[in-house]
Amino acid sequence: MDREAQILAVHAVFINQVVTIGPQTDRQDEFENLLKLASDSGWSSLVAAIRQIIHKGRRDLEVLNSLDEEDRIIAESILRGLQDPSTLPDPNAKPDPTMAAPGLAAMIHAAGSGNAQALQIIADMADQMSKVGGPMGKLAAVIRPMINGERDPDKLCKQMDSNTETMVMGILEELKQLEADNR
Repeated sequence: MDREAQILAVHAVFINQVVTIGPQTDRQDEFENLLKLASDSGWSSLVAAIRQIIHKGRRDLEVLNSLDEEDRIIAESILRGLQDPSTLPDPNAKPDPTMAAPGLAAMIHAAGSGNAQALQIIADMADQMSKVGGPMGKLAAVIRPMINGERDPDKLCKQMDSNTETMVMGILEELKQLEADNR
């Protein structure tokens, strides 16, 4: 899976929610909560672009100029999805878990900080990973301890294969950075 496809797979649920909820005037509270969660997860530039796209009706590519690569890919997918919903990424696609550490860490951090929506999203993700079983099930099993503040890799990585352990170590490194930024 190439980098762009990986980014779209990791953020497919968010992209679909923005395209589905954003334009609906009767769901603006829900939409604002979604954007707050994204902003709290460090996506303030992306949220600003999404506001331009949804609230101001901007469809020109200039709205993407201030975005980094990941945010630009997400915003472009939102623009395409608004024009043609059939282009939206599959929210059920299975991303390569080793590429998902930053996103998972942001969700774990937000959930651990008391964000109820982040907790719901990460709980749903963990539930899906548990159903897959195997290494994904083992990763799902350590999400709750990480939300509760566990950072000891020896405790978290017991009986994991090397790929899953690498994933947990990546999440822990991202969490360390997020926690340092919030001090």
